[in-house]
Amino acid sequence: MTFPARLGVFARTFVRDRPAEVSAAVAQAGYSLAHWNFAAIGLPTLGDGVAEDVFADVRTAFEADGLRIPSVSGSFNAIEPDPEWRAEQVHQAVRLIGQAPLLGAEIVTLCTGTRNTQNMWRSHPENTSASAWRDLRVTLDALLVAADEAGVVLGVEPEAGNVVNDAYVAARLLSELGVDAPVGIVFDPANLLSPGTLHRQIDILTEAADLLGPQVVAVHAKDVVDSGYSAAGAGGMDYGLVLRLLDRIPPVPVIVQDVSEVDAVRVRGDLLAWHRVVRS
Repeated sequence: MTFPARLGVFARTFVRDRPAEVSAAVAQAGYSLAHWNFAAIGLPTLGDGVAEDVFADVRTAFEADGLRIPSVSGSFNAIEPDPEWRAEQVHQAVRLIGQAPLLGAEIVTLCTGTRNTQNMWRSHPENTSASAWRDLRVTLDALLVAADEAGVVLGVEPEAGNVVNDAYVAARLLSELGVDAPVGIVFDPANLLSPGTLHRQIDILTEAADLLGPQVVAVHAKDVVDSGYSAAGAGGMDYGLVLRLLDRIPPVPVIVQDVSEVDAVRVRGDLLAWHRVVRS
């Protein structure tokens, strides 16, 4: 698959009323792929209450515009301290995983969770506790069964604020789950860096790519700025380095994240230009 054909964008970049309006916006921005989230049409991320025909409508709309949906967001707080709330979210996620093939999706992306009850992307001191790890494994057990039955892969993304917060913890999880588990890694280089570690990005990202590369099922593209994250090219990450490291990873979808509608075209163009330079 050529690099342009691997480029996608978060569908929720273009919030609209109908799937066809979202797909039209993605196509107009020049992307070939979209990471689906039902929030793009104002519905719950896990698709709670969404009828099967809506899943089919989404796929039909995107295919009509010549687009593909390789992945869908199944994000929720996997270690939320309230067990009843967590059980309900797991129930909804299991249903979403089972319906993912209706979208044409092969990957369902996850959040490995935090003990922070206010924001599932923010860290908490107990995230590194044995109890947090146990809760994550219990949550994953149910989701892995659903993924296996649906023939899809769960995409675990290392996030600084979550239980799986770096490449080493991700490798530990993969090792515990075993080679036959329907799980892979969403490789987001920006998640592995901070403003204070940008000067070490060659070492950090190279090591992560070498450690996780064969298990990577998708790549996310954003950038690191003082306030957190921003669109690719707006921060301090070396995208020449990132694109060279992608040669160590299978030719998976590269999905643009944290971009505004007006900047989506620019980011795609920059990624293509950086790729040409790396290849020259």
